[in-house]
Amino acid sequence: MSHSASQGGQPPTTPRGGKVAVIGAGFYGSTTAQRLAEYDIFDEVVLTDIIEGKPEGLALDMNQSRPVEGFETKVTGQTTGADGDGYEAIAGADIVVITAGLARKPGMSRMDLIEVNAKIVRNVVENVVKHAPEAVLIVVSNPLDEMTALAAKVSGFPSARVMGQAGMLDTARFSNFVAEKLGVPVGSVRTLTLGSHGDTMVPVPSACSVNGKPLAELLPAEEIEALVQRTRNGGGEIVALLKTGSAYYAPSAAAARMARAVAEDAGAVMPVCAWVDGQYGIDGVYLGVEAEIGSAGVRRVVERDLSEAELAALRAAAEAVRAKQADVASL
Repeated sequence: MSHSASQGGQPPTTPRGGKVAVIGAGFYGSTTAQRLAEYDIFDEVVLTDIIEGKPEGLALDMNQSRPVEGFETKVTGQTTGADGDGYEAIAGADIVVITAGLARKPGMSRMDLIEVNAKIVRNVVENVVKHAPEAVLIVVSNPLDEMTALAAKVSGFPSARVMGQAGMLDTARFSNFVAEKLGVPVGSVRTLTLGSHGDTMVPVPSACSVNGKPLAELLPAEEIEALVQRTRNGGGEIVALLKTGSAYYAPSAAAARMARAVAEDAGAVMPVCAWVDGQYGIDGVYLGVEAEIGSAGVRRVVERDLSEAELAALRAAAEAVRAKQADVASL
């Protein structure tokens, strides 16, 4: 919406409402909170962290950007204690984005984080359940598919209300690489990845196009495969360059878009890590698929026609993830 349309006391297209909480005020969490606040569709964004004063300081800073950026959403920062004190700040949140956990360092895989992050995510989810029992959970902690499954198990929430952020980020990386390779605007590129966030990511060439033309007609197979491989390692490439942390601009954009889709309840279809139970002949596992998103979380998993090779890769990803999700349940 242009500014001129909003002058003269016209209300914004989406009235402001609801409360969204972001757990973990590292670069990922704080950038997610900023994006959510700047959408100007929520009454309040709550940012929490275990580092004393950090979320309060960031919230103060973000609130002071409101007159410049022209948004009214209030940002609240709250330090939380080991025993769960402070979590009352998220009371009644409609959406909770969980970014808590260690980030990767060079040479680490997402799976290397599994034990330490499982403890952190378990503790966070127990506190969220206590204070925001009706919330939709969006998990972004790594390893993503496993932490999403753990959050679902610990929360006891209906599986529809627990999802993970991966597919939006992987498709964004893939689309960006394709656009750069072909020298076209990113807006003209459509890509899709399913499966896991990591080694068993499944690109879906049949769903990839540039200005409506199949990607396979524009690039030779081996160049597409090289872009897929770069996408698979997209996070690792950034970790290796940064040396002191991991990606957060694109990941936070993806998580914020998912939260926005929940808030707007318009049935936006996007790739997310969701509970798959019967779709694609896959039963009982959290996996990257396309889903229709609304205020109650995943309205439905959207099944598309996959080639035999794509379907086989997705089923293989499901089994790889299933084995690891079973391990996490015991952590």
